Amino acid sequence: MLKILRALFLLINVIVILALLTIHFIIRDNGFYEPLFFYIFPLPIIIGIILFFSLFIGKKRRKYNLILAGSLLLLWLGRSFKIHFSDDISKADLEVVFWNASRDNSFEEAFVENKGIPDVLVLVEPKTTDIISLKQQFADYYIYDMKGNIYLFSKTPVTIEKEATSKRNSTVVNFKSRDIDFYAVDAQGSPDLPRRGEMQFIDSQIDKKSKAIILGDFNLPYESGLFKNIKKSFNQAFNEKGNGFRETWFWNIPLLSIDHIWVSKDLKILKTEKIGTFKSDHSMLKTYIKR
Repeated sequence: MLKILRALFLLINVIVILALLTIHFIIRDNGFYEPLFFYIFPLPIIIGIILFFSLFIGKKRRKYNLILAGSLLLLWLGRSFKIHFSDDISKADLEVVFWNASRDNSFEEAFVENKGIPDVLVLVEPKTTDIISLKQQFADYYIYDMKGNIYLFSKTPVTIEKEATSKRNSTVVNFKSRDIDFYAVDAQGSPDLPRRGEMQFIDSQIDKKSKAIILGDFNLPYESGLFKNIKKSFNQAFNEKGNGFRETWFWNIPLLSIDHIWVSKDLKILKTEKIGTFKSDHSMLKTYIKR
């Protein structure tokens, strides 16, 4: 009986691992329901599942699971853990910050986590904000309440070029500051929502490919094939100049890099930081751009 159970568990082990690897490396987020499994099972989770099965399949078979888990760990570290030397930053350079405030935080908490007031700060999903009082408190700055629960704080004047929201409530706001086009994004994150249609909408709103910065919560990991259009003209800021794990979600555990700052390839990224905090389930992102 014990041999039968062990054989059955070994079969389940093989089927589950093959299915997870197929979803992660081949199917990814193509299709309608498949993306849900792609997001639920990032590499760290798959590695954990493989190690869990290795406890029950016997010593002879366990080594294969351990070798596979070790190989995937090295792959994940190679993809996600970044080491870069930062360039010198001057007062004239542009400090840009993005944060999903998780409906519990506002500009004041963002300034505390950032340890200062940046040149441009975009918040999505902040707690209820009294814009009038905030403008009075920071009278020397520029504050905007934009579509889709997106808020903007800037040290210099801003022109709102356009605001658009999809039928599924993904929002893109195009604003201009310091001769740079910014696209603030808050993509719908419902687990039963196909991401392809939302990314097509986001792509359709990004009509400037130079002197442009895209920042927001895309609810898509960097590995997603749906970033194909953006990757043609933009560099992911953390990939270029970040240090540590790229993933921004969740609660400082590096599972998924769903928050991004993308910088057009004609702009120079000097330094990028991921600021971990327990005030939100999303880490804050900060990058410096050469002026």
